[in-house]
Amino acid sequence: MASPSQIITLFLLLLGAFAEARDPFACDPKDATTSNLPFCRVSMPIPARVKDLLGRLTLQEKVRLLVNNAIAVPRLGIKGYEWWSEALHGVSNVGPGTKFGGAFPGATSFPQVITTAASFNATLWEAIGRVVSDEARAMYNGGAAGLTYWSPNVNIFRDPRWGRGQETPGEDPVVAGTYAASYVKGLQGSNGERLKVAACCKHFTAYDLDNWNGVDRFHFNAKVSKQDIEDTFDVPFKMCVQDGNVASVMCSYNQVNGVPTCADPNLLKKTVRGQWKLDGYIVSDCDSVGVFYNTQHYTSTPEEAAADAIKAGLDLDCGPFLAQYTENAVTRGLLNEADVNSALTNTLTVQMRLGMFDGEPSAQPFGNLGPKDVCTPAHQQLALEAARQGVVLLKNHNPSLPLSHLRHRTVAVIGPNSNATVTMIGNYAGVACGYTSPLQGIGNYAKTIHQMGCADVACADDTLFSEAINAARQADATVLVMGLDQSIEAEFKDRTGLLLPGRQQELVSKVALASKGPTILVLMSGGPIDVSFAKNDPRIGSILWAGYPGQAGGAAIADVLFGTTNPEGKLPMTWYPQGYVSNLLMTDMAMRSSPNRNYPGRTYRFYKGQVVYPFGHGLSYTNFVHTIASAPTVVSVPLDGHHRSGNATISGKWIKVNHAKCNKLTVGLQVDVKNTGSKDGTHTMLVFSTPPAGHWAPNKQLVAFAKVHVPAGSQERVGINIHVCKFLSVVDQSGVRRIPIGVHDLHIGGVKHSLSLQPATLGVIKT
Repeated sequence: MASPSQIITLFLLLLGAFAEARDPFACDPKDATTSNLPFCRVSMPIPARVKDLLGRLTLQEKVRLLVNNAIAVPRLGIKGYEWWSEALHGVSNVGPGTKFGGAFPGATSFPQVITTAASFNATLWEAIGRVVSDEARAMYNGGAAGLTYWSPNVNIFRDPRWGRGQETPGEDPVVAGTYAASYVKGLQGSNGERLKVAACCKHFTAYDLDNWNGVDRFHFNAKVSKQDIEDTFDVPFKMCVQDGNVASVMCSYNQVNGVPTCADPNLLKKTVRGQWKLDGYIVSDCDSVGVFYNTQHYTSTPEEAAADAIKAGLDLDCGPFLAQYTENAVTRGLLNEADVNSALTNTLTVQMRLGMFDGEPSAQPFGNLGPKDVCTPAHQQLALEAARQGVVLLKNHNPSLPLSHLRHRTVAVIGPNSNATVTMIGNYAGVACGYTSPLQGIGNYAKTIHQMGCADVACADDTLFSEAINAARQADATVLVMGLDQSIEAEFKDRTGLLLPGRQQELVSKVALASKGPTILVLMSGGPIDVSFAKNDPRIGSILWAGYPGQAGGAAIADVLFGTTNPEGKLPMTWYPQGYVSNLLMTDMAMRSSPNRNYPGRTYRFYKGQVVYPFGHGLSYTNFVHTIASAPTVVSVPLDGHHRSGNATISGKWIKVNHAKCNKLTVGLQVDVKNTGSKDGTHTMLVFSTPPAGHWAPNKQLVAFAKVHVPAGSQERVGINIHVCKFLSVVDQSGVRRIPIGVHDLHIGGVKHSLSLQPATLGVIKT
């Protein structure tokens, strides 16, 4: 019998021939009055084409192009365009730019970003981006989607209660930045000037609160130090722009130090476009301009708000505000038409890089993609592989996993997420090609006895407990699939605590006490959960975290449970005990701990207290041993020649990053990874650095990560290159990045290597 995904694939193939091709957005070769205008000439440089088009538009037409639902300009043969589409982990139906149905009933739904991040696999991240952009282009060609996608979300998962933490690559800036650059490269393609689709890194910056304790994102003023901005919050965005060459950056709802991000020229014009050299456009989060006028009361008049946003560097408004008030702002002298032209130059350039002014879509690169290229078997296989790589084995006592086909013929599958489908794809998802729930996945390996135990994740009562306990008594093994869903953590909704909701913990403990065989706890969630009770309960043999594992999540979970897949995921965020958040305000943005005010600090880089599971934790069914085959013990840091060096005390030695020759300043290591166990496995190798002691420095920071497949009993050598200026530097209290001179300890698993950074000339700059 065909699976649901096979049926949908066949349905797509049958529909493929009937999909309508999209008419040209502009420059239709059949329209003789417009197709020969200079801005339609593909042979001309894009800047010249944009300049020609701008010269033909009236001010009234220009201001209606400053918003997401840009108007048509029929006299120039240009159709209307909806800029707002989303592709966080697959083509999404959030936003009006994408429509499912007809020839496109669904799209491949990959694991939520927090799960994919747990793979620590940049190659996978880029591969997912390529698949998503294939499907996006196919849907665009069929008239069902746009080409501008406001994804990915690369904000730092600063507080474990944040409802949108699930959308992010986790708490580490380097992981988030590497994810951003990798996924963006996959989405946008490798053709330099030309774009497959246009990606967008959001939400810039220090945005990580939705609605907590009466404070919402529309009113929140994030008070952030220069040190934390440079050291943490801006790192992923800078890497997204400079390493990923992203086509867009989105400014956020909140204020940063009293200024709305979408009205701050220091953030937009000076930093994103000036220092980082964004080659693209800056867009507001939806209705952000209206929010800072109507809700934050940042300006006296709406015209001032429109003028402030555009002069700050905003090019496009998701929302109607700029279309309503920009013309009056120009008329009143608050804004020059040249400022409007500058904004449109950036958006029109991206549209031309996408080929939207090149005539027939079918004649362009990617013009052959259609319904046959959506939900393909290869795409769905990648979704399954991504889910497998993202599953994290947190505990494996005795060990209890993997389960045996022979000994565990009957499995009790219990819990509110045990037969989950839509829950598995998290938020900002579209319509999946099909689903394999945990119950279905486990059913492919063993006979199942299914009981929900709780009516939903809220688990308000124990009405269904007795049936669940009875099922555990009968089965050879028990799998409890518990956790959260979008009713607990979501956009607009931050969590109040870190424990399992309602009476879930009680259900788990009672079922474990009654279970005849091993008890396995599987958790679905975006944020961390305090499961100390299960960690410390010997009756609960193993704990898996699956995040929100996407359309194939149930198959991936089952593959790990029965050992077809050897788990390789690592936690991309710290799992804290409930006590961590008891007196911790979400509104306090400081990253570093402060004993004077009893402030614990945030993320593994700055928090030193007790954890349930640390960042980077994840077990395997085999054992890996590291040996450093070669690594330097001393590295010279050359100065750029424009600064004289002077002496400094040993305790205060450092070099400003902008005073060093950084271009090719890397540390190369060769690490041997040996699999001393009995099962083949893929090892996720994390390399941390502990800088020389000092109040600027984190406890440790991730400086590199790599994946390596090692068959049982064999050994593989892995090369690691660490960019000194980027990853071995720290940031001072003024927001200046510096390289500490002295001993940096590199940690790889249980191995430590000491590396001494020394100035190439005598003495060190100190200013």
